[in-house]
Amino acid sequence: MTAAQVQTYGSEADEMNAQQLLLLQRHLSYLQQASPYYQKLFRQCGFSASEFRSLTALTNLPLTNKVDLAGDNREFLAVAEDQIVDICQTSGTTGEPVTIWQTEMDLQRLARNEQLAFTAAGITRFDRVLIGAALDRVFMAGLAYFLGLRQIGATAIRAGSGQPALVAELIRQQRPNVLVGVPSLLLLVARQLEERGEAPEHLGVEKLICIGEPVRNEDLSLSPIGVALQDCWSAQILGTYASTEMATAFADCTAGCGGHLLPELLVVEIVDSRGSPVPLGDPGEVVVTPLGIQGTPLLRYRTGDIARLHPEPCHCGNHTPRLGPILGRRAQMLKCRGTTLFPTGISRALQGMDAVQGHYLEVYSEFDLSDRLRVVVGCSDPRLSAATVAELIASKTRVKPEVILVSPEEIREKTNRPESRKPVTFFDYRKCGSEQD
Repeated sequence: MTAAQVQTYGSEADEMNAQQLLLLQRHLSYLQQASPYYQKLFRQCGFSASEFRSLTALTNLPLTNKVDLAGDNREFLAVAEDQIVDICQTSGTTGEPVTIWQTEMDLQRLARNEQLAFTAAGITRFDRVLIGAALDRVFMAGLAYFLGLRQIGATAIRAGSGQPALVAELIRQQRPNVLVGVPSLLLLVARQLEERGEAPEHLGVEKLICIGEPVRNEDLSLSPIGVALQDCWSAQILGTYASTEMATAFADCTAGCGGHLLPELLVVEIVDSRGSPVPLGDPGEVVVTPLGIQGTPLLRYRTGDIARLHPEPCHCGNHTPRLGPILGRRAQMLKCRGTTLFPTGISRALQGMDAVQGHYLEVYSEFDLSDRLRVVVGCSDPRLSAATVAELIASKTRVKPEVILVSPEEIREKTNRPESRKPVTFFDYRKCGSEQD
């Protein structure tokens, strides 16, 4: 599905398409003038930005992927060194970290993106927002949230994500009414508060903005972890989807019906494995073209994430398309005994078990067309058996994997890594012992 396909709802869609076309023309001209990587690519394919006349023509242009960005990283820098005011890196959980260079204008754009996302979620200057994401380690997320909240005028509490006990203590002391963080972290914090005799639902938290992990099912209802968060915090659960490379968020509005596209900041496509548009509403790989980027501009960047667009108007009245939850990563697709599945399917099955406290997956090559899957589950309840967990997973996914039960501490030691902003739960040993999140 391409941006040009989202034109079924009258004048608002027409205005959005016209706006995106104009911004995309400017973006392509900038790439041709300033980006060494795209200058070379455009010469190779005989493309001139001045000839771009229609959104539908976007699908004729080459795709960019993580390998391109990592292998020729420096070639993507489109400004002089003295214009760079901030350097970010991807977390590196799906390969080598890549550098994203940002100018002052890029930081202003980043702040604008989060201002729009937080405003759609109902955040105002009267809110106290705890940021459970790192502002250090050259990560973009925590910085983006802080800049966006500054634009709104809300109070920011920069807790970070490395110490759940500290996050719990700051919630108790500072009484934020909004929490921003990875769902598994926010659930762990709630459990720690309960162990100390504190009732999370009585601490005044009204809203959780969940990052890094989906909290919705394909039908946009809350997933098991979303329901668990809602139950323990008695708060509204909203989700977001973003990446360092796109520097833009798809964020739930207060209606909680999927992440809204910000058409002035991003062009989105949903494509098949060949890079061709999928039918309207079908799942496919999310491909993005961030607009208005100076330092590290990208064109048709393959995120590797599988999702679907919902083009119908949202209950909030906004007519922009909404991105549904990430169903999996294309590189992590598994083929087990004739069944295709993604690790997220197993994660959702485990989220429904109260005794499970974290997990990770290991995948090995078994035969040419089959993978061997091992699920390592954290549990301190002696009543739960590996066989019971395996049967539950089989009932939800039609695949019965090998299951090993270990202590929750062992899970945290394996999955919590200083170089990653969220738990690393997928370890791929099919190719030379590589690991992926």
